[in-house]
Amino acid sequence: MSGAVQTALAAPAGPGRRAVRDPLVAGPVGLCLAAAIGLLVASPAPYLVNAVGQLAAFAILAVSLDLVWGYLGILSLGHGLFFAIGGYVCAMHLLAHGVAVTGVLPDFVQFMGWKSLPAYWAGLDHAAYAFVLALALAGLVAFVFGLASFRSRVNGVYFSIISQALVYVAMLLMYRNDTGLGGNNGMTGFPLLFGWPMGSPGVVTGLAVAALLALAALLVGARLLVGSAVGRRMLACRDDETRLRTLGYSTTRLKLGIWCLSAMIAALAGILYVPQVGIINPRVLAPDLSIEIAVWVAIGGLGRLGGAVIGAILVNGLKFWLSAAMPEAWPFILSGLVLLVVLVLPNGLLDLVGWGLRPTWLRGAR
Repeated sequence: MSGAVQTALAAPAGPGRRAVRDPLVAGPVGLCLAAAIGLLVASPAPYLVNAVGQLAAFAILAVSLDLVWGYLGILSLGHGLFFAIGGYVCAMHLLAHGVAVTGVLPDFVQFMGWKSLPAYWAGLDHAAYAFVLALALAGLVAFVFGLASFRSRVNGVYFSIISQALVYVAMLLMYRNDTGLGGNNGMTGFPLLFGWPMGSPGVVTGLAVAALLALAALLVGARLLVGSAVGRRMLACRDDETRLRTLGYSTTRLKLGIWCLSAMIAALAGILYVPQVGIINPRVLAPDLSIEIAVWVAIGGLGRLGGAVIGAILVNGLKFWLSAAMPEAWPFILSGLVLLVVLVLPNGLLDLVGWGLRPTWLRGAR
């Protein structure tokens, strides 16, 4: 048995204690809870509350990718698809709920000359059904794609390319107006959330707090998972899948299960994101978003959960600021950050703060 696999499989469990003691999990969880309380007590400006909620949703999306990339070694460049599935189903619910309350059809439905919502929107005015449908649909798509890929033992760059091709095909499909999902203009104009006017201070704060609490719960749950026996098998699969398979473990089943879980977490991020921005369109399926998700994880620190949160918040916070201050400079700054991580900080920003790691340019030093 190789050293990496032996170490991963033989490591003691104790996931509960490690989840509490891991500063890269306990720290972000504490900050999420503190931020949620601060939003409820201090009532800051709505634009700031909205920004915090969006950053929390992006952090959830980054953690979903870190589970499969950092702990299984599977780099997906198509996680934007699952994010979009959650977002589109959420948008459908918001519009269907608005029609049920106000009786006014969405603009894109009137543009198509339809007299009612498409038949497959049935039941989407119920929040619980829409929520379950979004997660189930993301899980189903992930299951079909993952089963075909993992059983054929598609790995590495080939899997990344195929996953990006999948999200690109979905983008082209969603640009069609006859899909009944808004076409190239997407869906917007959400009037209500649980009967409350969208955009009201209470709704804005509630959405941001929900995103923060969901992020905190996800971090704790993910840390318990990666600290368990399943997590040890994930690391062993990442380090030497062939060796683990010869020991009698089903790597296909392991990868498929974590892959589907990751897809549903990404869909949850989409569910929390769309009501906060008030729109969704096929641009969310553009390949550059899926690539950016990988950049967030790489910059924050791969395979540490909290690193994904740090990367998502820092990169998107910087993007929010620069998009208004000097939008033309943002693509160059993002490219520079990627080069910095690849050449100097292979463990992301964690290299700069210790955590038992050393930058590439210091590894030869004594």
